[in-house]
Amino acid sequence: MDQIVDLYLSDQAVQTKWERLLLKLGLSNFSSREVNTIDHTLGIVDDEGQLVGTGSVSGNVLKYIGVCNQGATPGSRFNQIVTALQQYQFNRKIFHNFVFTKTQYSISFQHLGFTELAHTEQAAFLESGTPDVNDFLAAIPRIPNQSSKKVAAIVMNANPFTLGHRQLVQLASQENDLVYVFVVATDASLFKTSERMQLVKKGTADLKNVLVVSGGDYLVSQATFPAYFLKTPDDLIKTQTTIDARVFKNIIAPKLSINRRYLGTEPFSHTTNFYNKSLINELSPQIKVKVVPRFSNNNQVITATQVRRLIKVGDLEAIKLLVPATTMDFIKGNQKILQTRIQKGMNINGN
Repeated sequence: MDQIVDLYLSDQAVQTKWERLLLKLGLSNFSSREVNTIDHTLGIVDDEGQLVGTGSVSGNVLKYIGVCNQGATPGSRFNQIVTALQQYQFNRKIFHNFVFTKTQYSISFQHLGFTELAHTEQAAFLESGTPDVNDFLAAIPRIPNQSSKKVAAIVMNANPFTLGHRQLVQLASQENDLVYVFVVATDASLFKTSERMQLVKKGTADLKNVLVVSGGDYLVSQATFPAYFLKTPDDLIKTQTTIDARVFKNIIAPKLSINRRYLGTEPFSHTTNFYNKSLINELSPQIKVKVVPRFSNNNQVITATQVRRLIKVGDLEAIKLLVPATTMDFIKGNQKILQTRIQKGMNINGN
């Protein structure tokens, strides 16, 4: 009879056996980006002691799920490992889980109570448990008669909130009745999620038709998007951005009556530039996409990356030209903390 066992990948022999099974099942990406984020791994062992199934959890994401069906009722081992992972999460008091999987396996997860949020030819994004996407949307504030208003959205990391971000929000504020600013929720940035939320709220406090809300789990960041079943980095970018755009277009925008999305041009980032193009392709024509040229100050393009680099070297005078007073106050008050995070290895390049 099959048994569920704990697999400790810190043991090299166990990891080798685990990788061998997944390779046999067509999963071949064991990069540190994927494996190092795993919190725990379970396995299925058959009567002969052979590893015939596995699944892992990373936060509230189920990943590396694979089973060998030889000698077993089709679907039984899949059901067994997913159920065991959900029980493991329940014991950790995690009652809401996501899975990113190959599209052909979406139906199998739906049979176990997962709801598909979006899919592409290559990948599907599903959730199970509560609070779910409907709870997330129900908690977002509205205004009277919102369905008949001009409602816009901006999604930003704001790492940190700069004068460029401020000008983009201000422009949207002038052109719409209501603007939602969704702040990407991930602590893989120099500025923590709670800090970025506060910087955006303080930096836009005078714009009365702007609502700053967390992107939660539904405006997916690359940091949380598993890519172990995708073959190339470009596959990752294309799949992630398409799923992100489809969740926004088909689920988030209709519930909030969002009919416009504002984007800043991105001359320096291949990923963000690709993301912008994907959004335009996916959202139009239902949602009007307005691409705004990147703002500059004294002929210097304003980027959060440049601000982070200046924090590293402690050039407060240069930073002052790139950020609102509210962001400047935070940087001055927390300069040593931010520099310590950088010294400990926090990546300050990228977006």
